[in-house]
Amino acid sequence: MASTTSTAASTASAPSTASPASPGSPPPAPFREKFLTVPPPIEVAGRRIKRYHVTADPAGIEPEVERAAYAMLPRLLPEPDGTPPATFVVLHRGGDDGAYLNAYSWVWDNVLHFRGAAAGQPVLGCPDRNPAHFITPDLPWIGCVWELPPILHERDAWVRHLLASEVPDLEAYVTDSLPEGTTGDRT
Repeated sequence: MASTTSTAASTASAPSTASPASPGSPPPAPFREKFLTVPPPIEVAGRRIKRYHVTADPAGIEPEVERAAYAMLPRLLPEPDGTPPATFVVLHRGGDDGAYLNAYSWVWDNVLHFRGAAAGQPVLGCPDRNPAHFITPDLPWIGCVWELPPILHERDAWVRHLLASEVPDLEAYVTDSLPEGTTGDRT
């Protein structure tokens, strides 16, 4: 299932069931970073949504997968609690049939609320391999190695623009995104 090749190990992907290479089998492929793109922010259910897309395909995520993921997004958002209404999402198109949507929403002033959705990954309870047929698995996973890079940036941007600023500035936070490139190698 999830390996360091092009398959996704996500909030909604399965842990690797692969055992060490047996005699005569090819060695596992080396780990490779994926492409990270940053579409413009959107508003959903009164929340400002920053978006990150992750894929091994330089052409990006298929439009039908993107539409289905964002149609699922309202189900992943928390109720308002007085915190400036902001969320960042990572939409990851795995190298397998899977697609994964992670929604990280700011609540309680400085806490991340998480909900995830998956499609095309039957081992997670998805009814089929359709990458546009999203469900919400009840798993405690928050993201795979390709989905985690935005979290550090978003933490620092939240502190910079909302918590440490003399005047909290939600718009400045929403426009402060991790630069496009790859999911790693950002030193």
